Amino acid sequence: MEEKSLRVYSDKKFFAKLTNTITKLLIPTRIGINGMLISMKRNNVLKAYENYIQGQDDGLKQNELEKKYEDYFSLYLESIDKHMMDNVYKKVKNGTATTFEKEALSKYYMVIHLKDTEYLEYKYRKQIFLIQLDYDTVKEMNKEKLITKYEKFYASRMESLYKKLLKNYSIKLSDNLTDKEKNDIYDKIFSAVEEYIIDILPIKIKEEPENKIYSEIMDDYKNFERFTVGKLDQNDVIEKNMILLGISRKLFTHSLPLVVAEQCYNKLLVDARTLIMDTKINRKQEKAYSLLINLIDDYNLRLLSTKIYWDKPADRENYKKFYEQYKKINALKEKNYLEYSKQKEILFLKAELKEAYKDINRYYRIIKFYKKKLVAFGVMRQIKDSFISEGNYTKNKEENVYKKQKEKVVI
Repeated sequence: MEEKSLRVYSDKKFFAKLTNTITKLLIPTRIGINGMLISMKRNNVLKAYENYIQGQDDGLKQNELEKKYEDYFSLYLESIDKHMMDNVYKKVKNGTATTFEKEALSKYYMVIHLKDTEYLEYKYRKQIFLIQLDYDTVKEMNKEKLITKYEKFYASRMESLYKKLLKNYSIKLSDNLTDKEKNDIYDKIFSAVEEYIIDILPIKIKEEPENKIYSEIMDDYKNFERFTVGKLDQNDVIEKNMILLGISRKLFTHSLPLVVAEQCYNKLLVDARTLIMDTKINRKQEKAYSLLINLIDDYNLRLLSTKIYWDKPADRENYKKFYEQYKKINALKEKNYLEYSKQKEILFLKAELKEAYKDINRYYRIIKFYKKKLVAFGVMRQIKDSFISEGNYTKNKEENVYKKQKEKVVI
């Protein structure tokens, strides 16, 4: 060009615009290259999901379509994960992140922290987190067609992940754990069910309004919504978990088998008894007692009445007798509600006394509380400055004291 003395004229504005565009693409922002990659892989996974659903009737293609869907899903998650590290992490490090981005990174590291100790929980939790993160992004785009399309995939995938997560917790409970470790898993179960009901269930109900299961849990679902706002006290937390457990008996029958649900109910019963014993204010104590009665009723109606396999035949026979009485009392509900409530409380209190006597050192205060209730119902009689006892007495000659094998203190 120099030899021929050619002069080159350029459009400076064009090159300036081009440079700015390239710069924006190379800077890892949500609308930059990472955002473009996520969008491309999101479209791929949505298309693969649609093909997978449509091809379910074709047995020959099903495996092939499923594999393709899973492959695209893995690539999709990788792109979101890369976005977290390339974009959000750098923004937080540079002090330019929004509050949402700071919270997202904090939750991300909480999930990563599980990797060394609870790999399966980490695996499911990380997928849940990444999909939920992108779902928030999709909603912000405010494109109705995309949101509708994405929600079908989102609800299906999240349901599968939550079921796997709950199944993992159920298996963990079969290990030799301390009481504290078991309580931690119970809390995780309640938390996972709550997350599903808040985030996923509304989408499932919207997609399948005719589903019989959803109509069966609708009353419980509406009742649960009361606990999604405001500050909850301990009584509210127990009641909320009771409702969650009731809903889970319909939604997660296989992921939370009956034996695990029974353990969760027993955990709530222990919490309710402890609350009664620890509460000094009569009004709050009566509220906790009312919750206990509802919890026992729920436990019997939703779980024990459907239980087929019992570890001890004697327990099964005892429950059969209890349940026959329960059904007779239940027949009074339409005829005389007050008498029904009274007889039901008496039946439950007698059963509770038997349970409390299995651990008398722990429950001696609630035994006294139960007996006061039974005295008020006219079922027991109060004897001042004395006691009614059961069992044998043996004398220790060396110490010259009497040991009682069993004792029932009236007041």
